[in-house]
Amino acid sequence: MVQYPNTYGSVESPGEPYKDFTARVHDAGAMVICATDLLALTKLAPPASWGADIAVGSAQRFGVPMGFGGPHAGFLSTSDKYSRKMPGRIIGVTVDSAGKPCLRMAMQTREQHIRRDKATSNICTAQALLANMAAAYAIYHGPEGMQNIAGRIHALARVAHRELAKVGFTVTDDAFFDTITVDVSSKGMTSIQVQAGAVSVGANVRVIDEKKVGISMGEGITREDLSNLLSGAFGIQDVDVSADASLMEVDSSVAREGEILTHPIFRMHHSETQMLRYLKALENRDLSLNHSMIPLGSCTMKLNATSEMIPVTWPGLCHIHPFAPVDQVQGYHELIEDLNKDLAEITGFAAVSAQPNSGATGEYAGLLTIMRYLASIGESHRNVCLIPKSAHGTNPASAAMAGMKVVVVDNDDQGNVDMNDLKEKIEKHRENVAAFMVTYPSTFGVYEEGIVEVIEAVHEAGGQVYMDGANMNAQVGLTSPGLIGADVCHLNLHKTFCIPHGGGGPGVGSIGVAKHLAPFLPGHVAEPEASGKLCGNDICVPRKDGAVAAAPFGSAAILPISWMYIKMNGTDGLKAATGYAMLNANYMSARLSGAYDVLFVGRNGQCAHEFILDLRPLKAATGVTEEDVAKRLQDYGFHSPTMSWPVAGTLMVEPTESEDLAELDRFCDAMLAIRAEIDDVG
Repeated sequence: MVQYPNTYGSVESPGEPYKDFTARVHDAGAMVICATDLLALTKLAPPASWGADIAVGSAQRFGVPMGFGGPHAGFLSTSDKYSRKMPGRIIGVTVDSAGKPCLRMAMQTREQHIRRDKATSNICTAQALLANMAAAYAIYHGPEGMQNIAGRIHALARVAHRELAKVGFTVTDDAFFDTITVDVSSKGMTSIQVQAGAVSVGANVRVIDEKKVGISMGEGITREDLSNLLSGAFGIQDVDVSADASLMEVDSSVAREGEILTHPIFRMHHSETQMLRYLKALENRDLSLNHSMIPLGSCTMKLNATSEMIPVTWPGLCHIHPFAPVDQVQGYHELIEDLNKDLAEITGFAAVSAQPNSGATGEYAGLLTIMRYLASIGESHRNVCLIPKSAHGTNPASAAMAGMKVVVVDNDDQGNVDMNDLKEKIEKHRENVAAFMVTYPSTFGVYEEGIVEVIEAVHEAGGQVYMDGANMNAQVGLTSPGLIGADVCHLNLHKTFCIPHGGGGPGVGSIGVAKHLAPFLPGHVAEPEASGKLCGNDICVPRKDGAVAAAPFGSAAILPISWMYIKMNGTDGLKAATGYAMLNANYMSARLSGAYDVLFVGRNGQCAHEFILDLRPLKAATGVTEEDVAKRLQDYGFHSPTMSWPVAGTLMVEPTESEDLAELDRFCDAMLAIRAEIDDVG
């Protein structure tokens, strides 16, 4: 793997050209991955031109605030040759039944919801909203605008290089884009002195070591900012920040050839009027919560209150670098620690990490936390992860990514974990059981009465219990993973705690852990306290290893949404929300049970916060499928419930607490009308 530009700003390969290096790597039978910067690539030769096989990086610089680390969209690009090995979802173009062009999800058979532990990744929630923001930024500016932005940034960096070298600082001679490394000892200064000077004029520099600092230019930096930095931090008098157009071009040896952003869309919408109309036209093609209820089971599509969303736009939260000095981010630290303490209390755990960027990443982080703990007590040989057949596909995929061996446990006819099969699998793998992953309430929408017995059986065998928090909206205020006996649980803050789903992200998959696991939470090389005091408990240990995200606190800029949701509801409000979510689900289940079979219920005939409608008998009798019903619901203005999961031929409905009685009835009336139509067909 190579970085281009690298951490010191150079776009040159040390020792030999990148093209020669990649040729040697390929001759040895290996591949080359390039970590790169999209904005730099509007000016620099693309990695594919010198032989890289894969390019990865962040799209943050395409119009998305830093936000103390996120959320941002990442990207991974490669050639068609490797497309079937790629992680995540790919949207392809095909034709519909009428022969018209349409979009569809392509190559799904390699994904976790189908391939499970054999999948190419555990990705479910990604960064769809942020990817759209980055795309909109590129559409608005177009190829010429993007290259002008990049050229201006490069010109500022060249001015900085010129002025520093002019007065005797030793500055990197390699070709660069926006970042230069300065040896300040050549002028008798230390990096700490330079940083202090930078702070005095409202800036920061990167302290590399005692002698060297790095400075980077960006879109928001003005000539005045640069002049202040050079005078305040480096002591340069009479700074000249003048520049002509020639400074906007990178060194010809690394310059890009050919056009960028060649699709017509990047040449159409360059006024605010046209851009707003285009975005509105796209919005009009979506069915979202501002239109009607989205009853997706296991998704918890609840209200994202306006008051919770407002702070996301505040400059004080948006424009903070994830590696800013600690004394400049005390407000963020206080908020994160406070949120983690609240989540620890809600879950009954000792500590929480907010670093994971999705539920699936939370699973991965939680399982790695378990593995680090087991290694610490001399049981690193334990590598078996027991997972019910009914589990979300991310569970086995995450276990496989964590290096564990997945062993599937059966479910009984009521959807519960089959205790006999569980005990048999535990006995077979007793010396190697590391973890058992379980969802509560179950993925079938019922409170599993034997959950404590299940957990005790795993603990007795020396294993840890990982609880999937996908259904926490039926736990908050009534029970908790810690109370039940689980050791670790991830929380989908984009479900239970009101961060918007964004059409597929951003998400936050905070993990809560029991006391014995607290010292093994994900750390970060740049901010060890990510696993230390900010986890909400003094027993946590600062670590530099175990990171599952590039930023110490993951998608920090959206954490205030969940913080506000918790603070505004308080203990009573959170408990009431859970109760209303259950009441709504059971009301709808009761209304629909005469027309449709409700597949699973608890001993008292009730569900938890969601329920499953079995359409298989209707399909057998009339030929009308669950897909037909899902599509017909669109004609009534509703998004479909979750289709054919966790049981094929079914619809799983989760109304959440956010919907009022009128909306619940409107959905039920639609479903009953559809049932009457099915009877007419039959």
